[in-house]
Amino acid sequence: MAHLADRRSQNVAGDFYVDRSCIDCDTCRWMSPEIFAREDSQSIVFHQPANETERLQALQALLACPTGSIGTVEKPTDIKLAQASFPVLVAENVYHCGYHAENSYGAASYLIQRPEGNILIDSPRFTPPLVKRLETMGGVRYLYLTHRDDVADHQKFHDHFECDRILHSDEITRSTQSVEIKLTGTEPFQLDSELLIIPVPGHTKGHTVLLYKNKFLFTGDHLAWSARQNHLVGFREACWYSWDELKRSMQKLSHYDFEWVLPGHGRRYHADLETMYQAMQRCLDWMGLNQATGDWDD
Repeated sequence: MAHLADRRSQNVAGDFYVDRSCIDCDTCRWMSPEIFAREDSQSIVFHQPANETERLQALQALLACPTGSIGTVEKPTDIKLAQASFPVLVAENVYHCGYHAENSYGAASYLIQRPEGNILIDSPRFTPPLVKRLETMGGVRYLYLTHRDDVADHQKFHDHFECDRILHSDEITRSTQSVEIKLTGTEPFQLDSELLIIPVPGHTKGHTVLLYKNKFLFTGDHLAWSARQNHLVGFREACWYSWDELKRSMQKLSHYDFEWVLPGHGRRYHADLETMYQAMQRCLDWMGLNQATGDWDD
């Protein structure tokens, strides 16, 4: 919970503020870029909400903040409207769950709503307003976990919804040893006709991504749009297993068709197939792959 006494001096005057507990996870800045910005390695409010849309976005960012570092001077009387807005529609039947978890360093979680059973991608915080909304949307059939870092409250979601959790065996830790579906190897796993799980070792040894309908790619900590670089990137400074393996995984991933990149960390990216193909080629170039020879540049 944010504390007014710890309000950062860089915030503009007004109701919303960010305090000094911010961990610079970027959640509020990509969720509400009209309100929040970065200053001295933490977020600030650079513009107070000027209309109902901006206020709702600011309240959504407040609820999603993993460390509760966003606050308001006055108690928000419309907070329940923001709570009811989650999960937020991204496109078609894909939603952003909000309520990012601190022990996942603020990773985003997504929901695919399907007649065959809903799929939760990575774990948000297990919080009553979100759980109730998920219940009204059909519950959770599968909890797919991209890798070990973003499991958060997976056990609570499993216990409540009796969902089957999916995680690669190379990502299993003491807290996830009871997951129901343990993937193995490096070959793609077809969960059903619309869902393909693709191993992408690199960030961690057993990291996987989920491709839905050859359109939506849920990438965890493997691939994201970088606002600083202004193109798709792999996480070079947060690569815990092997950068060379990550580059090989990225090259393999570039052969798949998709229109959306929906990461746990970093920012989303949406483009038509041709533009996405070009964006992936630029990412490979940036990572040092020589397309002519297939060799990695040093």
